[in-house]
Amino acid sequence: MKILLLNSLEARGGAAKASQRLFQSLLLKGADVKFLTGYKTSQDTRVIPSYGLLNGLLSQGMSFVDKLPLLMFPNRKKIIFSPSIIPVKLSKLINKLSPDIVHLNWITRGFIKIEDLLNIKAPIVWTLHDSWAFTGGCHLPSECTKYKESCGACPELGSDNEKDLSNWIWQRKAKTYKKLRLQIVTPSKWLSNCVKASSLFYNYDVKIIPNGLDISLYRSLGRELSKQRLGLSGSKKLVLLGAMGLDRDFNKGLQFLKDLLRIISKRSIDNIEFIIIGTKKREKRICEGIQLNFFGTIRNELDMISLYSSADITLLLSLQENLPYLCMESLSCGTPVVAFDVGGVSDMVKHAENGYLAKPFELEEIVNGISWILEGEERYIELSNNARINCESNFSSELISSRYLDLYKEVVS
Repeated sequence: MKILLLNSLEARGGAAKASQRLFQSLLLKGADVKFLTGYKTSQDTRVIPSYGLLNGLLSQGMSFVDKLPLLMFPNRKKIIFSPSIIPVKLSKLINKLSPDIVHLNWITRGFIKIEDLLNIKAPIVWTLHDSWAFTGGCHLPSECTKYKESCGACPELGSDNEKDLSNWIWQRKAKTYKKLRLQIVTPSKWLSNCVKASSLFYNYDVKIIPNGLDISLYRSLGRELSKQRLGLSGSKKLVLLGAMGLDRDFNKGLQFLKDLLRIISKRSIDNIEFIIIGTKKREKRICEGIQLNFFGTIRNELDMISLYSSADITLLLSLQENLPYLCMESLSCGTPVVAFDVGGVSDMVKHAENGYLAKPFELEEIVNGISWILEGEERYIELSNNARINCESNFSSELISSRYLDLYKEVVS
């Protein structure tokens, strides 16, 4: 069976991570698989750039042009919104490669126009990594539920026009999906429920298959050794806070940090420092009497694993998430997670078993979770062991790639 994976980017973002990890795991199983991307960064000949030799330049240009309609909405929120207007006939290249199955992942940034999906000859599996496929253009609808009926007067665009850009995109998707046969996959139960509640996909079959992780790589390197490697305090309890674009994406919750530190300080929770990743800064400073260690953007996996291994707790403050790798990677390294109980986080973090789930968006609850985890040594060991066992049982790449191979066979037959 010839398998073709598609993702707009080869190496950046959670969807790229998930699809690349699936790609590598399928290769290890001896599968005949290729990876088609709008922006290739590796030298792997099995990874095919959609724009050939002009790979990087055209990819960036297409992404820019695809966003131009947003200039009509000066009051829009600073969120990801994808019109999918670029008239690229990616289907021609896909069909030329003659796959038996086409597996879509994150396909925005001007990678493929939604209508072009109808021209793909092979059966399609589509793993949704956010809500874009069933909305009028936004990737995370926040509190908006218009996708359950039809989009228009989009709050993300700051629009009060029922026939705005979001409605036009929604109408295009509705027209396309009526003629399109595909198998939908979501990594989390939460996103599956959103899909089933949507007006665009309510009658489609949805499978839940989590994203996978190389658990032989993501494992504890030892706390003290990791702290020494990174130059971190050996005597302090460390809380790791991070996300891709933490200082740019409001959804990631950095705006909560100052109030959180104030609560920790008022409660006189001593002997604690923060590690912060995913920002542009690389510095050390003190806020509310608490040391903050900014590590910037981490691109090296060994450095990331060392950070998880150094931390006593990983903290997630996101407003909405699907199945965040920050949680999964941390748990695989045996580091408990404290997070708001949002989205698909509870698929990984089991309250009081391998971490702590706080009521959204109660910072006092987050601090309760931090205190509860740190105050008992025996409890901590149990939480840490449970975190690792849960990942071994549910999220290993070997397990996830096997489930996808079974699904491919089912869809093709």
